Amino acid sequence: MSGTALRRLLKRKKPLLMPGAYNPFVAKLIEQAGFDGVYISGAGLANSMGLADDGTLTRNDFTYFAERIVRAVRLPVICDADTGLDSGTKDGVSGTVKAYIRCGLAGLHVEDQIYPKRCGHLSGKEVVAREAMQEKIRRMCRARSRYGKDFLIIARTDARGASNIKESSQFQECIERGRAYLEAGADMIFPESLQSFAEFRKYRARVEAPLLANMTEFGRSPMLTARQFESLGYNIVIFPVSLFRHAAGRTFEALQSLRRHGSQKKLTARMMRRESINSLLDYKPD
Repeated sequence: MSGTALRRLLKRKKPLLMPGAYNPFVAKLIEQAGFDGVYISGAGLANSMGLADDGTLTRNDFTYFAERIVRAVRLPVICDADTGLDSGTKDGVSGTVKAYIRCGLAGLHVEDQIYPKRCGHLSGKEVVAREAMQEKIRRMCRARSRYGKDFLIIARTDARGASNIKESSQFQECIERGRAYLEAGADMIFPESLQSFAEFRKYRARVEAPLLANMTEFGRSPMLTARQFESLGYNIVIFPVSLFRHAAGRTFEALQSLRRHGSQKKLTARMMRRESINSLLDYKPD
């Protein structure tokens, strides 16, 4: 589903809820469960490939999965683009926009961290100069005008928690960067790693733009509900690695049970049955 359709959905008052998918089957489950869209997380993809979320995935890694996830569902799909996925490329961030649009994605988000990036909820991350990120956004917007004018460009700022910004200034810098990135042409702002309900509320009051909230687990942000974000006026809420972490936890438990008992009998009650899997895949074996 294109950026045009996503922009229509964003006109409603309730925030769009987008769990993270790390493969097409999970994306199909998200659609079947009735969610508004699918999010592709760099952390989710990297972790599912046995890698850390440290910026090592390439543009080709992202587009390989994105193309298949987009084909699997009728929902709008937004994909992480780390710091632009331009390292070692000739066409830079413009090429990332072109490649993502050709995959059928509805939008992307790009962050202002120094490459190689870190998870936004870890210490030690640093951000580039504000003006450098603005120029990156401008280049992406110029590419968007050539290849798909309704494609959403979401600018993420990691100023909150950045080690190269004085802690007492981080939240204000996060606000000022959001405004600056809007001026550069971003459609939506993603303030990463806000640390309280009050910060989410203050950010909404001081940045007049569509906003995306990240509800990751085990990070610096509190786990707020969809209803709370509706009251705050946020537009998209992502749950980037929730399904991967849940599946990883249950898989570990299943392996321990299988090793202990030497049989999967104790596990079948919590398995998705063959018939349900085939139905989800629209497969009707003879």
